[in-house]
Amino acid sequence: MILTQELQVILFKPQGSIDLEGGKALSEQMAGVVPQAHQLWVIDLAEVNFMDSSGLVPLVKGLKAARQSGCRLVLCNVQAPVRLILELTQLDSVFEIFPTYEDIFTGEDI
Repeated sequence: MILTQELQVILFKPQGSIDLEGGKALSEQMAGVVPQAHQLWVIDLAEVNFMDSSGLVPLVKGLKAARQSGCRLVLCNVQAPVRLILELTQLDSVFEIFPTYEDIFTGEDI
């Protein structure tokens, strides 16, 4: 997993599967960041090819933590299998989802 921090953008780039193990790793990464008001948390899912229901937990917890701290959390580069899980659980209407990382800054959401 890769984590970069620039100015007010926190970028999470999980890789592989977000299942019980991958979800735990993502939760730990997100817990290691102290949220500050007006930060933008981006979860780039370009390299995630699978997510199950246990993988949804860190996303929802992260969204809740971000909102409580005055941060904005968005998803980008969501692959088809992950998009299907988000749609089946209707979380696609809860998260801001962008086609690419660049689209976050141009306002081109899905």
